[in-house]
Amino acid sequence: MLDLLVDILSVPSILVGVIALVGLLLQKKSASDVIKGTLKTILGFIVLGGGAGILVGALNPFGELFQAGFNVQGVVPNNEAIVALALEEYGTATALIMVFGMLANILIARFTRLKYIFLTGHHTFYMACMIAVILVVAGFTGVNLILVGSLTLGLIMAIFPALAQPTMRKITGNDNIAFGHFGTTGYVLSAWIGKLVGKDSRSTEEMDLPKNLGFLRDSSISISLTMGVLYIIVAIASGASYVESNLSDGQNFIVFAILQAITFAAGVFVILQGVRLILAEIVPAFKGISEKLVPDAKPALDCPIVFPYAQNAVLIGFLSSFAAGVVGLFILGQLKWTLILPGVVPHFFCGATAGVFGNATGGRRGAVLGAFSHGLLITALPVMLMPVLGSLGFANTTFSDADFGLVGIILGKMADSLSKGMITSIIVGVVVVIALISIKFKAKQEEITEEI
Repeated sequence: MLDLLVDILSVPSILVGVIALVGLLLQKKSASDVIKGTLKTILGFIVLGGGAGILVGALNPFGELFQAGFNVQGVVPNNEAIVALALEEYGTATALIMVFGMLANILIARFTRLKYIFLTGHHTFYMACMIAVILVVAGFTGVNLILVGSLTLGLIMAIFPALAQPTMRKITGNDNIAFGHFGTTGYVLSAWIGKLVGKDSRSTEEMDLPKNLGFLRDSSISISLTMGVLYIIVAIASGASYVESNLSDGQNFIVFAILQAITFAAGVFVILQGVRLILAEIVPAFKGISEKLVPDAKPALDCPIVFPYAQNAVLIGFLSSFAAGVVGLFILGQLKWTLILPGVVPHFFCGATAGVFGNATGGRRGAVLGAFSHGLLITALPVMLMPVLGSLGFANTTFSDADFGLVGIILGKMADSLSKGMITSIIVGVVVVIALISIKFKAKQEEITEEI
């Protein structure tokens, strides 16, 4: 039963489909509206996931070509890889922390001012796994492990969307949806950098191009051409023989590079269509949950949710973040620290999102410099996180996105310097304080309303 529940909750399309179903039922919609809304929500997430699969399939050869062409070896941060290793030993704890952590998130949203319900199921699963690893290494067991792990997960599922929401309002132009992805620290940093450097900088979406270059305003075309140049460079650096014998199955290495670049652009295109489909269905469906179960709640959705709002910033953010990963790799080499290779998948999804956040507060300069600072952050944090993960820290991979590094390092430091009882008291205390502040704030608002 637990395995079935975890399977449902860790698949984004099914999780959000269930949420849409509940929301529509609470609104007492007709059977046809409930079926249509639920299925179209699931369809949107499957389309988004399909686009992500196309994109990752095109990015993986790029990462191999980069390592082969420039002869670098090191640790490649990858959430899926590190979780797959961890689940062999920490699977049960991960599952229980995830299930009760989602319940804690809903309760925190219901009874505090943190009105965000985190709906990115796979990231919830990954974070539950990391929390389980760190707490078990610290000596937590049984009920105490699940209690502390669940409350920690529920808290960060509510806090990180709250941190991103001011910039989300700028990006979307409204307050209907929130942001649910555990790279938020890097995105907030990007937005802050954008605010510092972006005075009078025009948006990435305002492109002044000669008429004969007007086709570049189409993001699919500009992404294809830009990525085509990059793929050709790494293919040439790797050499025709390497590409044709290891990756292209005998196909000409330049043709292979060009096709991978266009496939990459196709993946982005499919993702954008999926996001539009999701937004058209999930926001109205979520209204039922907001009105009935958790008043004023907002759905916190995965990072591609912001891609349609600044499509040029998506590409600029990826390139800037990846460039920072290369610079960070060189710095780590000079310091004789563990080399963190720039993982193309995290630098795309997280770097692109950082570009959108930086653009929202600082235009083009914000997109470039904000995403660059994000790239440096997700190069540095994995180095500091690895010792916290115990024996898993010796694996040839680690968690990639910024919040995993930040939460893992803080939790690890607490485990090193505090007793298990003290850690439990702190986590429970934070939840209680947030709840009391919310109750006091609500009471004050009611007093003001009565006076008026």
